[in-house]
Amino acid sequence: MAVESTRWGILYCPKTGLLFNPRKRWEKIQKVLDDRKVLYDFVQSETADSVERLVKMMISNGYKTIVIVGGDSALNDAVNCLMMEEKAVRDEIALGVIPNGVLNDFAKFWDFDDDEIEQTIDWLIQRRIRKIDLGCIRYTNKKGDKCHRYFLNCINIGLTADIMNLRRQTRRLFGSHTLAFIVSVFVMLFHRMEYKMKLKINSDVIDRKVMTVCIGSGPGYGQTPNAVPYNGMLDVSVVYHPEVVQLIEGLWLLVAGRFLNHRSVHPYRTREVEVEYAKKAIVGIDGRMMKTPVGSYKITVEQEVVNFLIPS
Repeated sequence: MAVESTRWGILYCPKTGLLFNPRKRWEKIQKVLDDRKVLYDFVQSETADSVERLVKMMISNGYKTIVIVGGDSALNDAVNCLMMEEKAVRDEIALGVIPNGVLNDFAKFWDFDDDEIEQTIDWLIQRRIRKIDLGCIRYTNKKGDKCHRYFLNCINIGLTADIMNLRRQTRRLFGSHTLAFIVSVFVMLFHRMEYKMKLKINSDVIDRKVMTVCIGSGPGYGQTPNAVPYNGMLDVSVVYHPEVVQLIEGLWLLVAGRFLNHRSVHPYRTREVEVEYAKKAIVGIDGRMMKTPVGSYKITVEQEVVNFLIPS
């Protein structure tokens, strides 16, 4: 039996850590939904690996509004499920978010706030839809298979991918942005800081040692602050290796939202980035590490492919 067209399918992805109470968080959300008489069914993901399976279930059951109570990684899983569907199916579904992740960078871009549950749900009820772009990385895995993965926010290559993963783990444990910042500085001082890369961006070929690269369809955790997920373009920040003092300054500018002002940051805007090689550099996608591609890979953008619920 098909669900009502106005009924939401809600996927609750509990936040873990010493300072978080997943049950209490859901009870707050549930109360707001019930007070506003929202029709909904909800399921809870037990592990990160279960998100895609549960989103696929919602799509096959006919939900036209799917709301992710989670962060960037859960949203990434959701859009990758949507992109497996035919355009006609995808066009009938709207994706929404109630921020509940470690970083919530994509939600913050749209002014959704972790602490403003009532405001977020009121906005979702208005059902204002914006078609958004997705970036896509196409690569070969260790088995030799041709693969691809979509992203809403960004791809990180090199040091920042490692730092983002550590920051994610630290925040999950302690819930502290400040502690994550301190640990990131510490790791930068003792971590491998340069990777031999060859990149093609527009007409430029970069063939040298690079510290980190961010390719953003969204704000990229402050590294591509001018990127927007609806102009059909990707913003790219390539960072060469600064001195230690400049490195700490750069991290502070990142936190302060003025990353592009740093002298070691080289910004670009493009529709495609080719990575011929990035030796020993790990790759992060929407704040989560992915298995490092084998050989060359390409990052592109697909314009206006997912319906996203935005503030009214």
